[in-house]
Amino acid sequence: MDKIIALAQNNVKKNKCGPFAAAVVKNGKVVSHACNLVTQKNDPTAHAEIEAIRKASKKLKTHDLSECEIYASCEPCPMCLGAIYWASMKKIYYCADKKTASKYGFKDEIILKELKKPGNKRKIKQFVIPSSKAELPFKEWRAVTDKKKY
Repeated sequence: MDKIIALAQNNVKKNKCGPFAAAVVKNGKVVSHACNLVTQKNDPTAHAEIEAIRKASKKLKTHDLSECEIYASCEPCPMCLGAIYWASMKKIYYCADKKTASKYGFKDEIILKELKKPGNKRKIKQFVIPSSKAELPFKEWRAVTDKKKY
């Protein structure tokens, strides 16, 4: 974990990016590691965990990281947690928690509070546009017999 924290510190010093780093580990070996690159890439999804997952998936040539664990310098935000679940990873290890991230100006707790509200009560409003065709892509997906499930 000390290496992850050192990566996060270096990311702040060298890249002037967020204080976050993560590594994907399989069978005790580091498959990939990454730092937060949001401001460097101008990409709000370029969090350390997401970047590490992308690298690991590319290196292992699979979207299924169920044999992997992730180590992060901070508790994963809701977006990263979602990515970790989509990747089917088996464990998450982290140091700082969401309260620490919020203390330093990151949106973790705000987003978590927003997620508890109904869509129409959130800061960014959500609206359903009903359509009789809404299920068609799902029905087509179900009919594909040789698909890769995720």
